Amino acid sequence: MAIDKTFRSAAEAVADIPDGATLAVGGFGLSGNPMALIEALLESGATDLSVVSNNCGVDGWGLGILLAAGRIRKMTSSYVGENKEFARRYLSGELELELTPQGTLAEKLRAGGAGIAAFFTRTGVGTLVAEGGLPQRYDANGNVVQGSSPKDVRTFAPGGVENEYVLEESIVTDFSLVHALRGDRHGNLVFNKATRQFAPPAAMAGRVCIAQVEELVEPGEIDPDQVHLPGVYVHRVVEVGTDIEKRIEKRTVRATEGEA
Repeated sequence: MAIDKTFRSAAEAVADIPDGATLAVGGFGLSGNPMALIEALLESGATDLSVVSNNCGVDGWGLGILLAAGRIRKMTSSYVGENKEFARRYLSGELELELTPQGTLAEKLRAGGAGIAAFFTRTGVGTLVAEGGLPQRYDANGNVVQGSSPKDVRTFAPGGVENEYVLEESIVTDFSLVHALRGDRHGNLVFNKATRQFAPPAAMAGRVCIAQVEELVEPGEIDPDQVHLPGVYVHRVVEVGTDIEKRIEKRTVRATEGEA
């Protein structure tokens, strides 16, 4: 039997994501945001979502559109970024936030997809990440009403050098949403540049991975050596085309020669 994981539309691909679902979403800043899937999820009406992503987009773009609509209950992120609404909702008690070091977050997602329950890392030792008390929810008056729990810290000596390491549990979500440059009908994906930062581990972490691709090709057209994520991790593929908007989170301009 031929394997064909393609769906006709983003709306069809996300139609069964229910209220209260957990989602891992690719994106590094605004690079690789799966906008067609995010917009379709907004239209579907799903709410009370718990989202794991490096950041939450910006006001009016990326995950920011779900946040502004009040659809997200909790974010697990490493970066609040340029999203003022994200900061406002967190500090006013409207949003739960689990801040996680960026590399740790990527590994928690990858480990979840690889079937690894937990791992020890030096990142966070000696901080609130390990000791607990990192604010996760405030009330309307700015008081901390929920803090993170302390984590197991142990001493190991890889290479003969003793150091303390903190235990981090992996992340597995109900669904994952990612954007890829190219994909085939079997779900093999190729990502472009910075999108490779978080899209592959986010995709791996979802029990059901939904990928939007700019170009859909037939199986065998992608050189196996160029596949960044094998189709075993991908369950649904939607072609969105190349005529899509790709925003930049924050523009900076380098002064040209002769300028002050």
